[in-house]
Amino acid sequence: MKILVKGGRVIDPANSFDKVSNVYINDGIIEKIGENLDVAGVDRVIDATGFIVAPGLIDMHVHLREPGFEYKEDIESGTSAAAMGGFTSVACMPNTNPTLDNAALIEFVRSRAKEVGKVNVFPIGCISKGQKGEELAPIGELKYAGAVAISDDGRPVENALLMKRALQYANTFDIPVISHCEDLNLVDDGSANEGFMATSLGLRPISPAAEEVMVARDVLLAENEGTKVHIAHISTKRSVEIIRSAKKRGVKVTCETGPHYFTLTDAAIDEFNTNAKMNPPLRSHEDVEAIIEGLRDGTIDAIATDHAPHHIDEKNCEFAMALNGIVGLETSLPLSITYLVKMGVLTMNELLEKMCVNPANILGLNKGTLEAGKGADIVIFDPDEKLVVDVESFKSKGKNSPYDGFELFGKVKYTIVGGNVVVDNGVLM
Repeated sequence: MKILVKGGRVIDPANSFDKVSNVYINDGIIEKIGENLDVAGVDRVIDATGFIVAPGLIDMHVHLREPGFEYKEDIESGTSAAAMGGFTSVACMPNTNPTLDNAALIEFVRSRAKEVGKVNVFPIGCISKGQKGEELAPIGELKYAGAVAISDDGRPVENALLMKRALQYANTFDIPVISHCEDLNLVDDGSANEGFMATSLGLRPISPAAEEVMVARDVLLAENEGTKVHIAHISTKRSVEIIRSAKKRGVKVTCETGPHYFTLTDAAIDEFNTNAKMNPPLRSHEDVEAIIEGLRDGTIDAIATDHAPHHIDEKNCEFAMALNGIVGLETSLPLSITYLVKMGVLTMNELLEKMCVNPANILGLNKGTLEAGKGADIVIFDPDEKLVVDVESFKSKGKNSPYDGFELFGKVKYTIVGGNVVVDNGVLM
């Protein structure tokens, strides 16, 4: 199709472009951008007046659950949720059943995504076989099968020597290592952040040090080896400080955080609200302020949802027994606009860098820009339209969100993937 997107504020942070313009899409490719495009014979005109037209969002940390846990989510439902949230590309974590620790399973995910996916899906392979932390997975094989990174997310690599070797091999094959930083001994079967709320509810606490000592370890390993490392879902003040200091020393470290770590404190678990139970756990007000400052000063490179859908029965139980995680694909953009852009923490350009450009660069994807000649992966949204979060309307199978009923800003109007309109005026096609 030939599509003309007219009159929107076109923002392409990768090329420092920000002005009201038109975007012409021809056969799935962005052909040209200009203020007064004279294009004849288009199949469709999308009026984007008053909206922002940006590169499709990229979520570098989601759990699509397929294969093995399709009762929680599958590639079709997860990518439907992604499209509704303005994401045109997602990278899915390997803690499936079986885990994505060989080429055949990477190829399965890619094939399944081509068959039923609404958006681009990039699988992430395991660091260790079966995510057991005992033996390296075949990293080169995973890379050549199509894995865009390796991670044991969901479990830490507790063996420091194994992590060192993973960094070395990943450097050889030029594939990112995404580290889930958690010392399970320090977690000690805890279920909530160490502090007043855990004490008042009688819950076993989790020390912030459980995250921080592993962040420090992996930063030091990367520094010693001269390799890259990406730290997933950071949540504490000292984690931010460790990474900020490392970057100043020239360590090749990048990191991400999730919207829940800059919008909620552990007060959200009051009355044993299992929809606010996650890993890492929600932290203190001081930690939230540090995460916000890390986003502001560039210490934190990316915003990723850690989208983790669960069946209702896995949350509707005692707090200590409930599984960790929340869904996030359909709330990430409005939460970020409401709590970061509207609050003056980030400009819209800076937010899009963390949700489009930087994730693409970290994962080595040829995405995240509206440059002419690139694939037409585009999101069009109204940053000022109010919406009320309704989990029952989610396209995800998971409804486990602590944001139900929140009033936010930022409504996705259109999501275009490879020139195909998959969300049309707010409706999934």
